[in-house]
Amino acid sequence: RFAVSVGYWKDPYIQYFVRQAKERKAPEINRGKLACYYARVHGVSYLIKAFLKKTECNCQIVNLGAGMDTLFWRLKDENLLPRKYFEVDFPMIVARKIHHIKSKPPLSKPIMESHSGDSLLIDSHSLDSSRYSIVGADLRLSSDLEEKLKKYNLDIYLPTLLVAECVLVYMTPQQSANLLKWAASTFPVAMFINYEQVNMTDRFGQIMIENLQRRQCNLAGVEVCRSLDSQRERLLLNGWETAHAIDMMKVYSFLPQADVKRIEGLEFLDEKELFEQLMQHYCISWASKDSRDL
Repeated sequence: RFAVSVGYWKDPYIQYFVRQAKERKAPEINRGKLACYYARVHGVSYLIKAFLKKTECNCQIVNLGAGMDTLFWRLKDENLLPRKYFEVDFPMIVARKIHHIKSKPPLSKPIMESHSGDSLLIDSHSLDSSRYSIVGADLRLSSDLEEKLKKYNLDIYLPTLLVAECVLVYMTPQQSANLLKWAASTFPVAMFINYEQVNMTDRFGQIMIENLQRRQCNLAGVEVCRSLDSQRERLLLNGWETAHAIDMMKVYSFLPQADVKRIEGLEFLDEKELFEQLMQHYCISWASKDSRDL
């Protein structure tokens, strides 16, 4: 929310979900983290749009652990909506998101506009329209997840993109492996995008883990975040045909340099080394299985 307010990227919808924070972090942490968010948003978005273009939007997206994400609204504005867009999160988070949607017309109107037919369902714990559904489920229980998604018209034969941003790392390696296996075995044509930590066995990674533990935040799946190789391997071992992983410093170097220059001018950053270390400890990995040669 803060990154958007100072101009790192445009998101006219985040203001309806997240209040502006009053406090500011130390400049180098603030600036480094904001640039990391910037690279994350653009990197993940690049892969999502590539998938939508390849499938000509004749596909579905399943956003796992979506929280207050605004991607549905941003894709609608760009005329890039898939045939159906699903979000999954804990029922408590889902209830909070639906409350925001129901009480704010700039959020509810685009859902109504994209809806066709008369079976629009919206109550305090679920939302289902013809193009957008929010599902309350625990990602650690894939049979329960599949059942709920199918209830809202998940089509396993449609090319499917699954997105998980800082989600798998909060599950045990076995739980995330089960989720990845379920996705790979359920959809004949699919892609999985994962954004989370990497290189977590070095000193910088250990400090990150300790800082999170002090805030009662346990990274149950951190052992899979050892390296880019371990990130790729987990995807290949769980049924995906191809897998890639790159750290966020690499992503940052691929972004349009004129825009990178613009964001670097937004706030002064002295601690380049700290910024680079932070970027080397997050990555985007993606995998696919493709029976139709898309």
